[in-house]
Amino acid sequence: MDVGGWSRRAAWRNASQSLHSTSLRAFDLSERAARRGWRSQQRRVTRWRSRLFMIVQISLAAGLSWWIARDLLDHRAPFLAVVAAIICLGFSFGQRLSRAVEVAVGVTVGVALGDLFWWWFGTGVWQIMLVIAVAMSITTWLGARTLMVTQAAVQAAVVLTIPPIVDAGFSRWSDALVGCLVGLGFATIAPTGPIHRPRLQAASVLHETSWTLRAIVKALEGHDEEAAEEVLDRARDTETLLADLTTAVNEGVAVVRTSPFLRHRREAVLQVQDLTVPLDRFTRNLRVLARRAVVAVHRGEEVTSDHLALLRDLAQVTDECASELYAGRVPSARIPDIEAVARRSTGTPLGRFLSPTVILAQVRSMLVDLLELCGLSYTDARDRVPDLD
Repeated sequence: MDVGGWSRRAAWRNASQSLHSTSLRAFDLSERAARRGWRSQQRRVTRWRSRLFMIVQISLAAGLSWWIARDLLDHRAPFLAVVAAIICLGFSFGQRLSRAVEVAVGVTVGVALGDLFWWWFGTGVWQIMLVIAVAMSITTWLGARTLMVTQAAVQAAVVLTIPPIVDAGFSRWSDALVGCLVGLGFATIAPTGPIHRPRLQAASVLHETSWTLRAIVKALEGHDEEAAEEVLDRARDTETLLADLTTAVNEGVAVVRTSPFLRHRREAVLQVQDLTVPLDRFTRNLRVLARRAVVAVHRGEEVTSDHLALLRDLAQVTDECASELYAGRVPSARIPDIEAVARRSTGTPLGRFLSPTVILAQVRSMLVDLLELCGLSYTDARDRVPDLD
């Protein structure tokens, strides 16, 4: 018996199996990384598209400020006009107009002080320290918040440390004033979609939720723990979508309250503001549901076809509510469909394991949240979901 040859063949087989196993793991990791990278790129594109109008708006405001200061006021290099316009609009993505006013005041006060100190005292270490202290003291005395105080100090320091053009006088202060006024004008007259953006953002949250519900069904059907973990990660991402929605709603409310061109649309924005609370609860329940799906797959707990069908029905009515929001309507027309799903849930068996019971309870809670999204009060929405048989 060739013991040495047998040992070498066994060692070769073990090495081949180990190499094969390593290759499979490497392929699995690369595929998972590719999927995560693709989702990351999708989120980046979505974020860029949501801010594209603001980017274009800031670019136009900066160019218009330069043209006014250089061609109409005959200033040779009005860079502060461009900077002031960018700062006013760039810092005002949320609560747009109030932040723009705050930044504008800080910028103009800082530039004015910087110009005064330059002509009276020149530049140097003690002048820089003094002008910053004075700028922050004045804005603090005016009752300014941190943003205005900081802008006043920064702009005063910039102006004091950059020599002005000969015979420029106080043109730098007027340049900053031009930039701020143009920025305020854009923030008031051409806001970044204050009417439509919050509603579209709310619809996007609902569409993402419906996709997640269908992915939960697939993970439970296939007993795929990795897929369930990925769905949980995606469900957690809804927190970011809710934060974006809150920012959009706050911006819209601030603009329609102050812009003379949009006050007649105030009711439409306030309607979307009323959706944020039930939508927040809806996504929180979704995350609990996704976590329970991971537990169910990990423990091998069987989730019945009745529970899976209920999840599909919930995903369908959620998509329909999102379509109503995209069309510019509160989804009250979908109340009968949601009530039908609620009635079907009453006959769904609890199951032999804990996970199906938790899933059923979360679905029923999410149906209440959807009814609130359709305009019902919490008490009415809760009464529309019958008790379990």
